[in-house]
Amino acid sequence: MGVDADVVYEGEGFDYSLRRSTRAKNIRITVGTDGVVLTLPGRTAERHGHEFIRERSDWIARTLAKIEAADEIVASRSLSDGTTVPFVGWDLVLRLLDGPSGRVTLKPASGELWVRVPDTRRETVAAALERWYRRQAKEVFAERLDAVVARNGTSYERVAIRDQKTRWGSCSSSGTISFNWRLLLAPESVMDYVIEHEAAHIEVRDHSARFWALMDQRVSDWRDSRLWLKRHGGTLRLT
Repeated sequence: MGVDADVVYEGEGFDYSLRRSTRAKNIRITVGTDGVVLTLPGRTAERHGHEFIRERSDWIARTLAKIEAADEIVASRSLSDGTTVPFVGWDLVLRLLDGPSGRVTLKPASGELWVRVPDTRRETVAAALERWYRRQAKEVFAERLDAVVARNGTSYERVAIRDQKTRWGSCSSSGTISFNWRLLLAPESVMDYVIEHEAAHIEVRDHSARFWALMDQRVSDWRDSRLWLKRHGGTLRLT
């Protein structure tokens, strides 16, 4: 058996679920849009888990507040006709047109995004937009990564596009560089920081002093971008 069913407890200002996992080696707390989850290794006494929660209650409360603030920002994007969505540093104006296809067309001259949808419900528009963002992602990231590796004198095997909540990029030993399509919603400097970060991993696999020295040479303000992702990464979604 991998994970036991949840049991819910009342914490200091928040509720949390307790799970037991035969795969877990240490006590772990996960805070996300689904709430707070405490995971215990199979034989760890339950009281140790509750103490672990109490010791970290301030951090949990801050994290929950940050998630709530991000949810409010995302909810404020109504995705209705005439509103805007971010795309590689632009604020594109949505123009919702009647049509069954879900086809999305970028109009660079006017800075508009034409979206053909059968209805204007937020979920319908978001689904069409997400498909469009995913299609754009590979081209955008490959073009920018190509420029970076050409400057660095390195190479990679291929670009892959992922959909993860908090992981923005990765570099595999086989030469695949992966990026989260949601970065297209971030400021352009933040997206470029992640590209530079993964490109640097082609040369230095870990996060040693040598790796960060490379980042200092290539992206003088990388710390600002990393901090932006830490604070605002939760807003990089359509719904």
